Amino acid sequence: MSQATLDDDELFEDAASEMREDVEESLANARAELPEADAIWDVEADNTLGVLNALRSALAVEDAETHLRDAKKWYTMGERADAFEDADDLAEEIEAVEDVIGDVEAAHEQVSDLASTVPQLRSALEGFADAADEESDDAADADADEAEAEA
Repeated sequence: MSQATLDDDELFEDAASEMREDVEESLANARAELPEADAIWDVEADNTLGVLNALRSALAVEDAETHLRDAKKWYTMGERADAFEDADDLAEEIEAVEDVIGDVEAAHEQVSDLASTVPQLRSALEGFADAADEESDDAADADADEAEAEA
């Protein structure tokens, strides 16, 4: 085997090792950017909308998605170059992080929908209550007028 071939093989092994490290580091960064369980469970706010907005903020995962994308990019490059001897653990970890991010994104969407619905619902209920109060006032006025007429 020539010296150039040995150097190329050694360089390839170094590059493959660095690629694996990049994937692992990106996955660790993605996991670190996921919300902590307490951040979505313990929320302080003065009202329902405040709780929903705090929860929506806690469920933001854009940074985790960016790191996952980097991990997938390096993983794909390494797989296509056949650089990894055994990458099953990386593929499983990518899938696990992707699943958690998907769950958090789904929750974020639901909370966002609810955060926009609650104020509308409050307004509708207030309008309904105001209309009921007006009808009740009108009925009381009519009863008073009828009582005066009879007297």
